[in-house]
Amino acid sequence: MTRSARVRALFALALLALSLYVAVTVPVRLGLDLRGGTQIVLETRSTPAAEADREATDRTLEVLRGRIDALGIAEPTLVRSGENRIIAELPGVQDPREAADVLGRTAQLTFHPVPAAGDGTARTLPDESGAPLRLGPAALTGEHVEEAAARFDDRGGAGWHVTVDFEGDGRDRWARLTGEAACRPAGDPSRRIAIVLDDKVISSPQVDPSVACGSGIRDGATRITGSFGPEEARELSLLINGGALPVPVETVEQRTVGPTLGAEAITASAWAAAIGTALTALYVIVVYRLMGLLAVLALACYGLVSYAALAALGAALTLPGLAGFVLAIGMAVDANVLVFERAREEYTARRRPSARSALTAGFRNAFSAIADSNITTLIAAALLFFLASGPVRGFGVTLGIGVLASMFSALVITRVLAEFAASRPRVRRSPQLTGIATTGAVRERLTRRDPQLLRRPRRWLAVGATVLVLAGAGMVVRGVGLGVEFTGGRLIEYATSSPVDADRVRTALDEAGFPRAVVQTSDATGLTLRTEPMSNAQEAQVTSAVRELAGGAEKVRDELVGPSLGEELRRNALVALAVALGAQLLYLAARFRWVFGTAAVAALAHDVVILVGVFAWLGKPLDGVFLAALLTVVGYSVNDSVILFDRVRELAGRHPEKPWPDVVNPAVLQTLPRTVNTGMGAALVLTALAVLGGSSLTDFALALLIGIAVGTYSSVFTAAPLAVLLGRRRPRSG
Repeated sequence: MTRSARVRALFALALLALSLYVAVTVPVRLGLDLRGGTQIVLETRSTPAAEADREATDRTLEVLRGRIDALGIAEPTLVRSGENRIIAELPGVQDPREAADVLGRTAQLTFHPVPAAGDGTARTLPDESGAPLRLGPAALTGEHVEEAAARFDDRGGAGWHVTVDFEGDGRDRWARLTGEAACRPAGDPSRRIAIVLDDKVISSPQVDPSVACGSGIRDGATRITGSFGPEEARELSLLINGGALPVPVETVEQRTVGPTLGAEAITASAWAAAIGTALTALYVIVVYRLMGLLAVLALACYGLVSYAALAALGAALTLPGLAGFVLAIGMAVDANVLVFERAREEYTARRRPSARSALTAGFRNAFSAIADSNITTLIAAALLFFLASGPVRGFGVTLGIGVLASMFSALVITRVLAEFAASRPRVRRSPQLTGIATTGAVRERLTRRDPQLLRRPRRWLAVGATVLVLAGAGMVVRGVGLGVEFTGGRLIEYATSSPVDADRVRTALDEAGFPRAVVQTSDATGLTLRTEPMSNAQEAQVTSAVRELAGGAEKVRDELVGPSLGEELRRNALVALAVALGAQLLYLAARFRWVFGTAAVAALAHDVVILVGVFAWLGKPLDGVFLAALLTVVGYSVNDSVILFDRVRELAGRHPEKPWPDVVNPAVLQTLPRTVNTGMGAALVLTALAVLGGSSLTDFALALLIGIAVGTYSSVFTAAPLAVLLGRRRPRSG
């Protein structure tokens, strides 16, 4: 074994050991769509007294976090999104009305004296340590606070502390309150001032002995000291500021998923992954024999590394993310197929002396194509992460992890295993065991017939244009049905006890004030309602009517998207698509010159229009999950074009004297085996996902199946003919 091979082997073992440790010790956090619960997106609103900027949103976030803790919800998640949005994830909450009411209230901050023990008018609350504390009537409210800040004093010995400044008549109120408390003996509980936020004591400091009885603190400023660390001081200042500067919040998005639906999705995806992976593994082993078996082992390592990376990053595994994980299983074989096909060429066409030398050359020659194709997919994943939101962003994270893990699997693990196996004496004596000593069924037929596919490129473009027009007509004839998250509205899915008549449900919705509601029955006991935005009280009325009509119904999904957020998500989706096309064009133009970039992006736009048109003909909505599938198709389609144009670039440099069509046509024939084998691997997994993945994943898998079929066709019969026509004046090799 060479030194470089030993380094690769040690690196692979170290990463696999680390991944195994992480997978065993760190659990993956499930998204709400898999474990059940409610997600509420709140948007802060500006008022004449306060602007809803980043700082105000952070203050509101701290207040809301305390309120969620008061609800007793296990493992809640509360984060700021952008300048003025807050995302609250509440696992296990199936009735979002109570949570939305609590989260939407305006903060109430009050300052109380602590009366003597004989005062019968006082009420009792636990202080910050949990001990009972008697409180008198509120003397000040948050409206009297100008600002609170966490500061550090290393000269006065106070260390970390919190300063509070009052404004208006709050200065006089604070002076009276502290002046009365200062008349109590030092250490007496009644010398304390209680700061209460939403009926919870957040601090109860004693008035300093230096403050005179009756005069109090008259400059409108005070300092709260104690054994604060930087985080404690900062949190207290944020809580006080949150009460002092309350900004109203509005629910712009609300999603509720029942635990049954999430459990079914996990089970269905697990079966799809198991069966799809088994079929893909069997196919790879049949085609590539020993090398295929080693690729399957590397694929298992890929799954381990992907899972560990997801757990280590703390990313939530969502339903689209789970689908992306399953999809990546099929896509992960692509790099292995590229290497094995190049190794077959080296062994059979260039007469390499051994399978190991053919494999070494295969890895070397396939590297640029693997790198370029994976970078284009990473571009799509990055766009999903930065421009999408919610579960679709989770899909982008999973897809990105899958791409990086697949590169490690193919270029490191597969190479270590393949080179080790190829160097065994028995394999050297029987090279046909490797699976790369033969040309393969697809390449053998192509070599025997040598079809001139690009002799008349305009014919292929005419066929593509016809399909494009037929599919695009669906957008005109049937119209494009946007999902609730792009239009705004409410989508509720029920599992009913018995079949229910959709017309009776429409009548009930009409009586409830929603005459334009869309009612669909998915199976015998499945019912989906889609309406304009409705309040939680109206939703309760509709749910009651459905339960009465069906003799019982369980709400398994509830999504509410405000019209302003729907418009924003729709705009972001168009921006994501435009940026995807532009980014691919720039990358391909930089790597392959403008002829290839233009041809690839034109084929890409062709794929997008056909996929949207087919969904329009089928009457299926275009939602966030469809956007995830569409951008994945963008990456897959560009992958095919990149593989093809990488070979064109190689042949153009090797045969500069040949006419342009005589360079592109052999490139198509040489890369077609890879295209067929990779497409079959992905199709097997996606078919299992479409059949076994349940209703929530069917449309996703269907979009990807259509996209992969169209993308495979367009790379050969749209991008290649365009490159031939655009490159009549032969471009320089890049």
